[in-house]
Amino acid sequence: MAIETRLDASTKTLTINISGRFDFGIHQDFRKATEQAESGVSTIIVDMGRVDYLDSSALGMLLVLRDKVGESKSAVRLKGAKPDVKKILAIANFDKLFTVD
Repeated sequence: MAIETRLDASTKTLTINISGRFDFGIHQDFRKATEQAESGVSTIIVDMGRVDYLDSSALGMLLVLRDKVGESKSAVRLKGAKPDVKKILAIANFDKLFTVD
């Protein structure tokens, strides 16, 4: 599976690990993973350290996720992106909408 999740109830943090291609092909799995955000989660970490490819549908999925938890820049953290993926995030100005580590 390209997506794995871990929910830490004590810190109200949901971690979503994505590997491989982050595109429309994993839309359903991503949506299911983010449904946990509706249960009182205050922070979501999207670990992108194993993402090899990112397209516009992935950017849209991240925006929908941000809307679910509020529009605070710190509510969703994009972590560990490889240089090519980080470049796409920067071009899309996602560093202004999300915390990018």
